[in-house]
Amino acid sequence: MNFKQLFAPSDMTEGTPWKKIILFAIPMLIGNIAQQLYSTVDSIVVGKYVGDNALAAVGSSSPIYNLLLVLFIGISVGVGIMVSQYHGAKRKEDLSVTIGSCITLTAVSTVILMAGAAFLIRPILQLLQTPASIIDWCQSYLFILLMGIGGTAYYNIFSGILRGLGDSVSALIFLLVATVINIVLDLYFVASLGMGVAGVALATIIAQSVSAVLCLLKLLKMKEMFELTPKLLIPDKHQSLTLARLGLPSGMTQAIMSMAMIMVQSLTNSFGEALIAANVIVMRVDGFAMMPNFSFGNAMTTFAGQNVGAGKYDRVEQGSKQGTLISVSVSTIITLLILTFGHLLMYAFTDTAELVELSMKMMRILAVGYIAVAVTQSLSGIMRGAGDTMTPMWISIITTVIIRVPLAYGLTAFTKSEALPQGAPESIFISLLVSWSLGALMTFVSYRKGTWKTKAIQK
Repeated sequence: MNFKQLFAPSDMTEGTPWKKIILFAIPMLIGNIAQQLYSTVDSIVVGKYVGDNALAAVGSSSPIYNLLLVLFIGISVGVGIMVSQYHGAKRKEDLSVTIGSCITLTAVSTVILMAGAAFLIRPILQLLQTPASIIDWCQSYLFILLMGIGGTAYYNIFSGILRGLGDSVSALIFLLVATVINIVLDLYFVASLGMGVAGVALATIIAQSVSAVLCLLKLLKMKEMFELTPKLLIPDKHQSLTLARLGLPSGMTQAIMSMAMIMVQSLTNSFGEALIAANVIVMRVDGFAMMPNFSFGNAMTTFAGQNVGAGKYDRVEQGSKQGTLISVSVSTIITLLILTFGHLLMYAFTDTAELVELSMKMMRILAVGYIAVAVTQSLSGIMRGAGDTMTPMWISIITTVIIRVPLAYGLTAFTKSEALPQGAPESIFISLLVSWSLGALMTFVSYRKGTWKTKAIQK
């Protein structure tokens, strides 16, 4: 593959499935690592140059911001599925109408969110009992991010379109450019100009806006694949409804999972500072350990979308087997590495031996669960790519809301004793392992049932 082909859209309806999936997943994996570093650098800079309260403000604001982004995550997932299916079916007109409608709907959503930001931020922060010492910083940080949310929204949408067309490399390159810009501006705004939390937020929206513009310029060069004229920017009713049907379940899933995490975090806080610190360490390691699963899941979505669009269901099933096997193999290796060398990773976050041991104890509970998540992400990716976004949504709701949260609180209450007045802290992580395992079983059964084969957006 030459340099020019590397940046060309990938036709995943031809060639060896597992090779196509791996080549498509690798750029997304690198991109996920870059995004993880993106947020890590933000925290390091603001913590070092401003102080602990500023770090707390950024950390407290992030869940709220992520919750507000679920709408655009939903649109991104929906348009990615539609683009991949229309691209696979070689339906240029439908592809063009879909992209044009998506661009306008994103603009409308952005304006509505920006208009409500000024009035909603403070009440939301007060509702969540944000400490008075950091609430002003939280408000400033969120206000700037929401005023510039257009850049973040359009990067997610445009990169979703590029991936749907089979081009995961360009989205990666533009993300890496944004990461470098963000790091440089973080240091300049915060360390040199002393802008504090506002500087971090400003650096983020500038970097995201640059990446969005780069994605748009790349898309405008793909005239052989679709057209983008002013007329096509008028939302098409059918395509808009289809976009909502496909995208909203994914957005709702993210929102529900975010709320569930907040509920479990409240339980974690009741165990005291040691477990809170251990949970932070475990979740940071978890963030990197999960990356291959999410990358393969997204690759399977595009693979399934293009092949369903082309009517190649036998190839979809072949790719699902090969892709899932690869994902499970990678997760197995990661699990073994964590179990063998995990304590070395823990020492990167703290020098306290007791905290490292506590973190490692909890990580040993979770580690095997990554194999289960590999199955869930891969087969859910296939179902989403085929147009069935409802099944993965319901499985996520059941495993998170009905199983994980009640189980965490239930096990904690059941294990309370004189020695453990708050209950066993392992309960929190056992509940997560159980929910992951049941989620994998439910996803496998749903995939085998085959209902997803009837959900294609075009016949």
